[in-house]
Amino acid sequence: MNINLSGKKALVGASTSGIGEAIAIQLAASGATVTLMSRSLDKLEAVKSVLSTNEGQQHQILQVDFTDFEAYQVLISEYFENNSVAILVNNTQGPEAGTALDKSIADYQEAFDLLFKTVAFTTALALKSMQNNKWGRVINVASVTVKEPLSYLVLSNSVRAAVVTWAKSLATEVGKDGITVNSILTGYFNTERIKALNAQKAKEQGISEDEVLKQLEAAVPVRRIGDPAEYGYLVAFLASDFAGYITGTQIPIDGGALSSL
Repeated sequence: MNINLSGKKALVGASTSGIGEAIAIQLAASGATVTLMSRSLDKLEAVKSVLSTNEGQQHQILQVDFTDFEAYQVLISEYFENNSVAILVNNTQGPEAGTALDKSIADYQEAFDLLFKTVAFTTALALKSMQNNKWGRVINVASVTVKEPLSYLVLSNSVRAAVVTWAKSLATEVGKDGITVNSILTGYFNTERIKALNAQKAKEQGISEDEVLKQLEAAVPVRRIGDPAEYGYLVAFLASDFAGYITGTQIPIDGGALSSL
């Protein structure tokens, strides 16, 4: 099976590191023209420089701050005034860790703006051209914690669950237009985010970060955490014509770590 996304334009959020970067690299390798979207201009330029550049590919960068929703609205609206995309990957950095007793109402509002409002607003803009072209892919980077919440990630658990149920509702509305909407439930991957969480756990538990990593690996049936490149492969498939009958789903990519169905 050869995944060919030539002629397709993709917008990938938080694409200067970790999962977002791996997604952008694989979409570009599959022939798509990619717009990278993140906060650091230097990192955006660095990732752009390593993307595949075959004939017809003209990759772009878009510097945004997902934590400032009002400013984000302006920048993303300006982008869509002059651009359209066939593939939208909704991805942002995660909110701060913490338990239900740690967080205030303001914390929940910030997390909602970061994880939900950016996704819903960006998707609404992207859908216009997708509906006109009768083809589109909306792929949300979510988390396995929407099925099995982790107490120390209450903001992520709560708001990403809202994204997943919103996506399911949206999928029923736009399926007739040749648009699929899917959410990926992310497990443990070798990213800066997981390293930061591991460092916090190590400090709280009085053990080394290596010990925390070993605990995570032991909890995964395949006995390792994921390589972000593997995530990119799944997204490229979902973005292709081969996945045209897959929509409204929540697909775990977690090495079998979820114990629930």
